[in-house]
Amino acid sequence: MAAENSSVTEFILAGLTNQPGLRMPLFFLFLGFYVVTVMGNLGLITLIGLNSHLHTPMYFFLFNLSFIDFCYSTVITPKMLMSFVSKKNIIAYAGCMTQLFFFLFFVVSESFILSAMAYDRYIAICNPLVYTATMSPQVCSLLLLGVYVMGFAGAMAHTTCMVRLTFCANNLVDHYMCDILPLLERSCTSTYVNELVVFVVVGIDIGVPTVTIFISYALILTSILHIRSTEGRSKAFSTCSSHIIAVSLFFGSGAFMYLKPSSLLPMNQGKVSSLFYTTVVPMLNPLIYSLRNKDVKVALKKSLSKKTFS
Repeated sequence: MAAENSSVTEFILAGLTNQPGLRMPLFFLFLGFYVVTVMGNLGLITLIGLNSHLHTPMYFFLFNLSFIDFCYSTVITPKMLMSFVSKKNIIAYAGCMTQLFFFLFFVVSESFILSAMAYDRYIAICNPLVYTATMSPQVCSLLLLGVYVMGFAGAMAHTTCMVRLTFCANNLVDHYMCDILPLLERSCTSTYVNELVVFVVVGIDIGVPTVTIFISYALILTSILHIRSTEGRSKAFSTCSSHIIAVSLFFGSGAFMYLKPSSLLPMNQGKVSSLFYTTVVPMLNPLIYSLRNKDVKVALKKSLSKKTFS
């Protein structure tokens, strides 16, 4: 092993547990989660792509949400599964920084695409007469570009700050992936700038979408309360409920992990919180949007009936 205070060339990921008896059950559990995530998100992507009546702004953003969920789950889960079946789950320094960059890129992109979806629902419910003109293909494309630009900016800010650090000879990372806070614990140099960037950038990446979503749904709720018919209110609530559930799961677990001082959040609790938004949320999103969405159910039935008939 290299001398103390020298930069390392690889890291060892500790994984979720050090208890041998739990490794195989956890391997099959998270393998099952990953299979459901891949099938659910790719299925939703295929369904939206093949059904022309789903080619609307709402499903344009849902298509990209499924793509993002599939990608960032794929960035994390396969390497996590390796920790259950290998004695040492080694990842090269370059591989670790690459995983960190793409994880942050997709997770920040998800936070902003959820806010774009909230804005879309606000226009659909509060200004339905101008919905088609307001949410034109050009506007949707610009919103999506903004989503990925923010994802790239957030990932670059964190990764650039991380690569300037020198890591000690103790290269055991107490996590199942290369995440910001566990890597900072392995640094031999000052992490003050990195911690400042975490609070500022994560504050923006969670704060701006949260405020956008909160304002959108406050206006939506006001508009819904002015709807006289019970059927109209029920339809409006049904339209938004799936998105509210997805937003609550994602931002709740993300804020718990990154906006609390590390001294108040033991790493084991941090792992559980990370598991929630890296593994559970990408698996649940396609189920939430398909099981609670009438249009998706109809499109699925039509696709299945065509396949059966052919």
